[in-house]
Amino acid sequence: MYRKILVAYNGTPESRSALYSCIQLAPGADVEVHLLGVINLATYLMAGEFVAESAIRAEKTLLEQELIKGHKLLSDAGIKAIDHFESGEPVNVISDLVSKLAIDLVIVGHSRKKPMATRWWRGSVDTLLVEKVPCSVLVATDPCPP
Repeated sequence: MYRKILVAYNGTPESRSALYSCIQLAPGADVEVHLLGVINLATYLMAGEFVAESAIRAEKTLLEQELIKGHKLLSDAGIKAIDHFESGEPVNVISDLVSKLAIDLVIVGHSRKKPMATRWWRGSVDTLLVEKVPCSVLVATDPCPP
C-alpha cells in the first residue's frame, strides 16, 4: 500500500483525471496525500520583464484558485490533502518533492491530444518522471470523473 502520494494538479482535464485516479485508489486516513501545483517560469523567460511579472502574477492567481478547487474535490471524497504551490520546471519540482517527502506514488495526468511531434520534441512530463523519480508513477488518461 502506498503511504505517501503526490498528485500533480493544474486544473486541466488531464490533471483532474489524476485527482480522480487518486480518489479511486481510496487512500485511507493513514496515507499522506500531497496536492502539487507548479508554475513553470521558463515559459515567461522570453518575454520582457514587465510582461513576465504581470503574466506570472496572473498565472499564480489562476493556479492558486485551481489548487483550492482540487483540494475541495479531494476533501469531498474524504481525502485530507496537503497543498504545495511551487515554481520551476515541473519534472524537477516533482522530483525534488518526491525526495524531500519520501513519496512512493506520483499521479500525473496525460493528454493524448498533444501532437506526437510535440511530445517527441519536448518530452512528456510522465515519460521524464518515470526516468527521474525513484517511485511508482501512475499516469491518468481518462478525464471523466469516477
